[in-house]
Amino acid sequence: MLVVDDTPDNLTLMHDLLRDTYRVKVANNGEKALVIANSVTPPDLILLDIMMPGIDGYEVCRRLQADPLTREIPVIFLTAKSEIEDEQTGLELGAVDYITKPISPPIVMARVKTQLTLKSARDFLKDKNTYLEDQVVRRTEEVVAIQNVTIMVMASLAETRDTDTGNHILRTQNYVKSLAQHLKSHPRFADYLTDSNINMLFKSAPLHDIGKVGIPDHILQKPGPLTAEEFEIMKTHTILGFDAITHAEQSLGIDVEFLTTAKEIARSHQEKWDGSGYPDGLAGDLIPISARLMALADVYDALISRRVYKEPMPHEKAILIIQEGRGKHFDPDVVDAFVEINEDFRLISQRYGD
Repeated sequence: MLVVDDTPDNLTLMHDLLRDTYRVKVANNGEKALVIANSVTPPDLILLDIMMPGIDGYEVCRRLQADPLTREIPVIFLTAKSEIEDEQTGLELGAVDYITKPISPPIVMARVKTQLTLKSARDFLKDKNTYLEDQVVRRTEEVVAIQNVTIMVMASLAETRDTDTGNHILRTQNYVKSLAQHLKSHPRFADYLTDSNINMLFKSAPLHDIGKVGIPDHILQKPGPLTAEEFEIMKTHTILGFDAITHAEQSLGIDVEFLTTAKEIARSHQEKWDGSGYPDGLAGDLIPISARLMALADVYDALISRRVYKEPMPHEKAILIIQEGRGKHFDPDVVDAFVEINEDFRLISQRYGD
C-alpha cells in the first residue's frame, strides 16, 4: 500500500489505520510516489492526495496511467477536494475510487479491501489468459512442426524411389524461397508473395514430385533416357501428385492453405510459359506463380546434378540455358530474377550437395 500526501499528520493517520492489515509505504510528494510506483516492488494500491506542491495528484495519476509498468496499479484519490467536478476529473483520469476528507476509517478500509479484491481478480484472469496464450502458442508450434515433418517425410519417401535426385528437395525448396524473396517487391508478384505465402511456398515445394510414387520402377529408375511412351507415363506424376494431395485435403474436410499451394506446384510445375508444357498446356499468367518459380528451380537443379545418363552441368552453362528459355519455358521476370541472384543458387547447391 502506498499513501501519498504532503501533510505529515495525514500520513501518520493513514499509516496507523492501515498498518495492522497491510504493508504500508508513504511518500510526501508526487515525485517520490512515482519513484516507488516504478520500483522493483510496486504497490498493489495507491491512496493519493490531490493538492500537493510540485506535481499534484492529478498529474501523478496521469503519469501512472501513461506508463505500461504502472497503469494497472489502482489509484484511490483521498482528498479534501469535494466538488463533483473534482471527483469527475479524478475518475476520468483513471482512478478507481474517490474518497473525500475528513475520512471515515471503516469506509476507507472497506473501499480499499474492495479495490484490492478486484485487482486480485484482474491479476488472476490476466495470469490465466497469459497461460492460455502460451499454451496456444506451444500447441500451434507443435502443429506446425508436425506439419513440416509430415511434408518432408512424404517428399523423402517419393525421392527414395528416384535414386538420382539426392538432396534435390532441399535444394529446390531453397531455390524457390530465394526467388520469391527477390521478387516480393516486383509489381507483378507483390500481391501474392507475402511473407505468409513465401512460407507456404517453402513448405510446399518438397511435394512437387510426390506423384512419382505412382510411377512404375522400370520407368522411374531406368538407367538412361526414357522412350516416348515411357515419358508419357512419367508425365502423369503431375496428376498423380495433385490427386493424392486433393484426396488428403478432402479427407480433412477443410481447405488447408499449404496444401492448396502444394496442389498448384505438384500439378503445374511442368507447365511452360509458351503453353507447350504439361499436363494442362497452360501458358503465361494462367500458370500459378508458385508453379512458375518451381519450374525454374526444378530445371536448374536437373541441369547441375549428375544423372546416370549425363554428367552435371557447370553453373554458368545452366544460367545460359535458362536464359535461352526466357519467354518460352519460363516467365521472363522469373528468369531475370534468377540471373540477378544466381550466386544464391550456386551457394544453395553447394550447401545441399549430394
